[in-house]
Formats: sequence, C-alpha cells, structure tokens
Amino acid sequence: MSAPNTLGIDFGTSNSAAGIAVNGKPWLVELEPGQTTLPTAVFFEEQPRRMRIGASATSALISGEEGRFMRALKSLLGTPLLREERRINGERIDFIEIIARFLREVKSRAEAATYQEFTHALSGRPVRFHSSDEARNAQAEVDLRDCYLAAGFQDVRFMFEPEAAARATTPDDGIGLIVDIGGGTSDFSLFSQKDTGETEILASYGVRIGGTDFDRRLSIDHVMPLLGRGSAIRNAFGAGTLPAPAKIFNDLATWQMIQFLYAADSRHKAKDLARNAAEPEKLARLVTVLEDELGHDVAFAVESGKIQSNQPDHPAPRIDLKELERGLMVPLSAEVLQDSLHEQVAEIAVGAQETLKLGRIDAAQVDRIVLVGGSSLMAVVEQQMRQLCPDAKVLKANAMTAVADGLAISAATAFD
Repeated sequence: MSAPNTLGIDFGTSNSAAGIAVNGKPWLVELEPGQTTLPTAVFFEEQPRRMRIGASATSALISGEEGRFMRALKSLLGTPLLREERRINGERIDFIEIIARFLREVKSRAEAATYQEFTHALSGRPVRFHSSDEARNAQAEVDLRDCYLAAGFQDVRFMFEPEAAARATTPDDGIGLIVDIGGGTSDFSLFSQKDTGETEILASYGVRIGGTDFDRRLSIDHVMPLLGRGSAIRNAFGAGTLPAPAKIFNDLATWQMIQFLYAADSRHKAKDLARNAAEPEKLARLVTVLEDELGHDVAFAVESGKIQSNQPDHPAPRIDLKELERGLMVPLSAEVLQDSLHEQVAEIAVGAQETLKLGRIDAAQVDRIVLVGGSSLMAVVEQQMRQLCPDAKVLKANAMTAVADGLAISAATAFD
C-alpha cells in the first residue's frame, strides 16, 4: 500500500507555512504571491460576508475596513474559549471552525500549487502548549486534531516543532540545541548528529512563552499606563480611590483576547472608569480604543516598536501610537526592552537548562545552538543562550523556515 499524500504544515501563532519533500529536499508552498510564510490572521468582512486570511486579513485591518480581525488563534487551543460559539457577521461559529477554515485554505493553496490532493497532514506542535497544565496540553492536541479533520484532512500526525527543525539542520558531527521561540511558546530539542545526517533526539522541552508574550509585557509596561492602567478611580459610592482594574488592560495587551473586548459590556465598563477617573484623559483613550476597535492597531504598534528596538542601527526605536492620538509615542531603547523582558528571557534560559538536564548533557558539550523562530533572533535571547553555552557556535540562517523545512522533509514518511 502506497503512502498517502501528506502535507507538512507549520501552523504557528504568528505565521504559518506548508511544504513537501522533493528529491529529499524541502519545498515550501508559495502560500501568497512571492511568500512561503503566511500570517496566521483572519478577517471577517461585513460586506461581502467572507473570511480573508494572511496578509489580506492584516491589510483589511490596517486600511480600516469594516469587519472582525483575529490573530494568535493557536493560543486558544486547550482552553474552553476554543469551543464557545460567537456570532460573527450574523453567523454563529466557534474557533475550531475558524482555525479549520484557515487550514482548509492552506490545504487548497498547496493543492493548487502542486497539482495533487493532500489527504493527510504532518503538523508541527509545541512540546507543551501550556507549560504546567498537562490536562490542557492533552486537550490542545485533541483540539488541533479536530481542526485538521474539520479542514478536510483524513488524518493528521504531530511532530514536536524543535524536532522538526533539528531534522532540517545541515549535517554535522556533535551535539546541538534547537532554541525555537515562536509566537506563543518556546521549545527546545537537544540532539546528537553525525555528518552523514543521522540524527538522534536526546531530549525535548517547552515553556509557554513566546513573541506575543514579549509584546504583552511591553504593552503592559509602557502602553497601558497611557490608557489608565494603575490610575486612581474615585469610589462612586463613597470617599477614596482604588486603582483601575488590571484585567481590562491585561486583556487589551494580549493578542488573542483583544477581540473579546469589543463587546458592549467592556465598552460600558471603560466609560464608567473614565467618568470616575482621577486622570480622565488617560481613561478617555481606553474608551476610544474600544469604541473605535483600535486594540489590534495598538498591538501592531507595540510589535513594530519591539522589532525596531532589536535593530542596532535604528535611529529612534519607539512604540508609535499615532492611530490613537497624534504625537503619542513611547521611546523603546534596547535597554528599556531588556529591562521589561528580563523575566521572560530568564524563563526561556531555564527551559534550555532543563532540556540539557533531561538529555544528561553539560552546557560545555553543546557544539552549536540553532536559533529558530523570529523571536529567537532578538538580541536579549541570543545573549542569554551564549551565556548558557559559551563555547557553542550560534546558527540562525534558517530561523524563519527550519520548522516548516523539517516538517516538509518528514511528511514523506510520516504515515509509512
């Protein structure tokens, strides 16, 4: 019996990719014109009623089109929110179906590009969807499987994302450590390799920290105070003040939670806070963000500032909030970024150390560190990894495609 046609899919929190092996080499599908990576974003248009994905979804948000934008859907896997129905454009739909529609479009584009039907999928997955909650970790894989089946695949198998990246490395003798910092998780695989390409995975580990968590921390520290986080709110029924409730600001700083804040109750709560605020101009900005649905615009501004701050030659990195208020901005130097993110980066270092411990390998034995994922390229992450394994060479040439490449290579034999 011949192996089924299997598509390797890297379904990521921020970006996705898909591919197959051609003569033993990875070949990634051009999911958008000239691009093999696709933003994991969706936009529900109001007129006509349809769901757009990828760069088209992002451009719809940026251009101010009427509709509902969503990003970081992968972070909802394993949570009760995933199976809750929502009314979007007059349709009741849950996030299983939204993710399935995204994957269905990836499948369709891959089939159009390769002139073949893909009945099966090899999907990447984090080592841990949720750092310490094993029940949620198990449920998250069940959820993701249901998404693939709803997308039209007959079956799906999973491979740890850092293990996929290890299979895409250039063969070399020695011990390597994959450091895969994605949008929602950080994953590690320790591997032993021969120059013939034979690879043995020694240990894998993961923590629920990723690029979107970096964005969240920066937003909470530097943007949300401008919208009233920490401001005093007068007691409507007596004397004294209390700090503004943190939850609404924490949710607004969290990519996957932003869309839930556009409901009437959140807007009403923001108006109540503004009426009783000791600093009403700040809470007025919060009201504007929710009324005009600018939460994702703010989040993109934070992400852009983070990227600028990681560029040594950028003249003035900043979080530019001009969409909210003319001239409103937050300087974001490399030092400020490092200070805000030190706890997250320290947790990533602990994850890498735990991987070495599980594999019974000393840091001095690691010959190379392979950085994978856009957030792995942040200077604060690389510095931490160099401190952990000072004798290892750091490789990052294929950071953006290593997981997808490994899944593409492995898809050919995934169902053998």
